[in-house]
Amino acid sequence: MEFGEFILAHNADDLGALALSRERYASEVEDFDLALTTLEVRRKLRLKVPEWYEVPSLRYPFRLSGEQCSSSETAFYKASVAARVGSRIADLTGGLGVDSWAFSRVATEVLYNEMKPELAAAADRNFRELGVENVTVRNCQIEPGNVSEVLDGFEPDIIFLDPARRAEDGRKVFRLEDCQPDVLRLLPELFSAAPLVLLKLSPMADITLVCRQLGSVREVHVVAADGECKELLLLLERGYGSYTTVIYENGSILNVGAEGGIRQPSLRDPSHAPASRLWAPPSYTAEGGHGFANPTLCSNLLLFEPGKALLKAGAFDLPCQFGLEKIGRHTHLYTGQVPEELKPFGKCFEILEVLPLNNKTIKELGKRYPQASVTARNIPITSDQLRKKLGVKDGGSVHIFGLHSDADNSNILLICSTV
Repeated sequence: MEFGEFILAHNADDLGALALSRERYASEVEDFDLALTTLEVRRKLRLKVPEWYEVPSLRYPFRLSGEQCSSSETAFYKASVAARVGSRIADLTGGLGVDSWAFSRVATEVLYNEMKPELAAAADRNFRELGVENVTVRNCQIEPGNVSEVLDGFEPDIIFLDPARRAEDGRKVFRLEDCQPDVLRLLPELFSAAPLVLLKLSPMADITLVCRQLGSVREVHVVAADGECKELLLLLERGYGSYTTVIYENGSILNVGAEGGIRQPSLRDPSHAPASRLWAPPSYTAEGGHGFANPTLCSNLLLFEPGKALLKAGAFDLPCQFGLEKIGRHTHLYTGQVPEELKPFGKCFEILEVLPLNNKTIKELGKRYPQASVTARNIPITSDQLRKKLGVKDGGSVHIFGLHSDADNSNILLICSTV
């Protein structure tokens, strides 16, 4: 069989049983081990990169590369960021090639480089199978002193790197200096080769720390999908002394504003995608919220719970600029009429009741709401502990928040329903 025919023929097979049937099926395909790995990776890509899943002839030599690759959505977002600042893109840590494939859609020329020869060979073949004609594939090691050798005459407008976040013993790492290649050591060479550098980092990375380590950060993009932070993107340009933070979540873009400091002028257009909305940096911290001692103050109010991307960006007071009020300085929950442009970046609930958090109300609520989602915020117990005290099963349309209100310095329970 052709490789793609074998993949389609065994697409729904039990892979463990298929592996044990090596003697029966190995003669059907040129590389049985590669086919097994490809079948496994394809299942991960079915929803992650559906465009690639639809092409059964693509080859995937390593399981880990399928786990670590970008999704179509996040790859296309990276491509949109890169397309604003250049048309020649060098991807020096190509991996499976999903990012380079997305870059090829918006760039005139793309250089894909991968340090593992098996991945580079697979990517070269896969790009042809996908009909990509503007990507040059190279297989070179990236280390201090050889960036110009890897580029080999290719003059990029922007260089992209996704440093590997695995130590030699397989542990996940998050610090820049522990990733490979070492961007901190490479940065002077990268800036000599291109005016801009785009880095993909773990969503666990400390934004303030990495920006301080790298310097020259122009933009920080917090990229989220399906309610989870997927990655951080840092756009670097020599001479920048502060940065703008942008949140992307499920197709919506929110420009949070500039980090403290004076921005240096740029020769390139610093504007963001047309869908974004620019807000000035927060100039205050909300001091409290509604006086929840009187439940009538909650009528016609919504509760806004920021999503993980907004919290990761540190934009704790941004909802206040939309007219919402913060319940507590450290609670990070907000009330008010939530505008449409803010809704994609969190969850909205209708406040049904406001009760004091004490043993009596806990006992009563457990009887009234045998099933509910429970969240504890800024009170001395965890969400799981509060759920156990209430005696409720997880789930249903009711959400109970236990939290601290600065308005009257008390702990309260908010009984809410999802909007």
